[in-house]
Amino acid sequence: MLVAFVCTLAFSFVIVRVGAIAFQLTGLEWSLAKFQSLSCFTGTGFTTKEAELITGHPQRRKIASILMVLGNAGLVILIATGASTIITQDNIITALSEKLGLKIPTAAVKWINTALLIITLFVFYKVVTNQHVTARLTSYLRDKIVTKDIFGRVSFEELMVSTGGYGISRVTIKSESPVLGKNLADSGLRGLGINLLAIVRGAETISNPTAQTTIQMNDELVCFGKLGEIRHHLCPDAKEAKIEQPDEKNTTA
Repeated sequence: MLVAFVCTLAFSFVIVRVGAIAFQLTGLEWSLAKFQSLSCFTGTGFTTKEAELITGHPQRRKIASILMVLGNAGLVILIATGASTIITQDNIITALSEKLGLKIPTAAVKWINTALLIITLFVFYKVVTNQHVTARLTSYLRDKIVTKDIFGRVSFEELMVSTGGYGISRVTIKSESPVLGKNLADSGLRGLGINLLAIVRGAETISNPTAQTTIQMNDELVCFGKLGEIRHHLCPDAKEAKIEQPDEKNTTA
């Protein structure tokens, strides 16, 4: 039963990580995506503002629903396997004691099982909080999700902040983008009235990038300006891309 408990823990961690990656692919910042995924999986609540980020986006609602269903099932299995691990007498210690001809009192078995369970939880915690391990796992899962197109990346996400067509946009740079490989000074964005607020590059966020910052493949540019200009100059394939339009109630900052 201890093996079943560990497998359930590992499966739960992978599901939460997949959910976080899926949320990130819809445009959420990584730390927020991780928090939202864990919140949905465990059934814990979050603020109204954060909830609107999920409920106001069709793809995020679908991801959240899957996480909630899997989370409820995972919690039941964890409780069942954890309880069985404590009360069962069919474990490694009992089998080893029989081979060695030792006798362990029945009352002591529960305490030994409990100690094994605590040690297992501690080791699991140390593994999943290891940055090297989690980074490699996240990279592997992200590659698989993107390759298999399980959750499609939203390549152009916009938030209207006022009338006149101005807003904040988050654009993923692809091979067709005319600014790919150029630094900010040579990109011509400022001449078009497009202000680059930040560049999200993997797990790194470059705030207020300098004029010499080079725009790379798969960079996510957070820009302010006329949404039509941003779409035309930074995302030439936007007409073919599936663009999630924000609900009218969520179009003001």
